[in-house]
Amino acid sequence: MSIIKTPLELYKLLPQSNCGQCYLPSCLAFSAAVIKGTKQPSACPFLDKKVLAKFSDEVETREPYAIKREEELTLLKKKVAITNLSEKADRLGGKIVTERLSLKCLGKDFWVDKKGNVTSECHTHNGLTIPLLTYILYSEKSVAPQDHGEWISFRKLKKGAAMAPLFQQRCENSLKRISDTHPDLFEDLVSIFSAKKSENHFASDISLILYPLPKIPIMICYWQPEDNMDSMLRIFFDSRAENFLEAESIYSLVVGLVMMFEKIVVRHV
Repeated sequence: MSIIKTPLELYKLLPQSNCGQCYLPSCLAFSAAVIKGTKQPSACPFLDKKVLAKFSDEVETREPYAIKREEELTLLKKKVAITNLSEKADRLGGKIVTERLSLKCLGKDFWVDKKGNVTSECHTHNGLTIPLLTYILYSEKSVAPQDHGEWISFRKLKKGAAMAPLFQQRCENSLKRISDTHPDLFEDLVSIFSAKKSENHFASDISLILYPLPKIPIMICYWQPEDNMDSMLRIFFDSRAENFLEAESIYSLVVGLVMMFEKIVVRHV
């Protein structure tokens, strides 16, 4: 087999079922991601093992995703280093403590120093650190009120429509699978991440509000299975969320949360 250089060459070796279990909308999108280096071939659960074993030698990948994220983080840190954090503290919902910006994220204290380094009482990773630094740099100049605005779907964000199918696959469907198999997840979100139970919005059985960033609350609504109907989970946002983060960064933020929840569930199994 010759070296695989294009997404189409790789696509021909895939099941072509567009099942979404790789968290991408299609097998062709997965093929492109593997060639770019943003996905590992093993992320496809149906890829033939004999073919998979040959991938490391026969797929010519480009810039690895991890390297790209590290470069993105380095650039954000440089921008934060020349930013006056004191001037931004109020509008971000934070405060300055011993020359560091202190923010409450998921009920936990996060600190950002003058060099853009992020520390916390809990584990941090790029999936949360990058949206946090972006939030600091991107936020609007006006101070939003403490209460939230209208709850809207990801699709209704100004730039959310194009990414909505991917958001549903990677975020809502993934969190739904966790919720279906681990019904105590919602209690954990309340006890561990300071989620607040709210009135049952949209006639959902469970409705929780989380604050992954001070000015960007998210609401998780879950409908339990009933009769012949499957369960359903939807995630909603404050209609003013894009004053503080663009849709792409909001997507990355929620993906980071889902990844964290997935790891927590694995540890407790």
